[in-house]
Amino acid sequence: MAKTAPGPATASRPRRVPQRTCVACRSSDAKRVLIRLVRATADGRVVIDTTGKQAGRGAYLCHNPECWNTALQRRSLERALRIERLHPDDRTQIKQFAQQLEGTMVDE
Repeated sequence: MAKTAPGPATASRPRRVPQRTCVACRSSDAKRVLIRLVRATADGRVVIDTTGKQAGRGAYLCHNPECWNTALQRRSLERALRIERLHPDDRTQIKQFAQQLEGTMVDE
């Protein structure tokens, strides 16, 4: 029996890279590049998911600290996560994370 040339089913294809959109600036990038925030509990508490794998409704922001501030000011996170408002502790945590991002951008 003669061997046949590899067809489309056996040819290797490049892997598809999941794309996500920053809720503040609306730029699209690879899922791994953006930072995910998750509404992790029914009471609407939000956590920063550095692994990108936590269960719950998610929203993505890029590494630009301005996007984090914009998302807080425009209530983009509340809309994307479908919550009425951010808990004050969550808002503080997000602001602190944005400041850390700002510090790492200056160091680079």
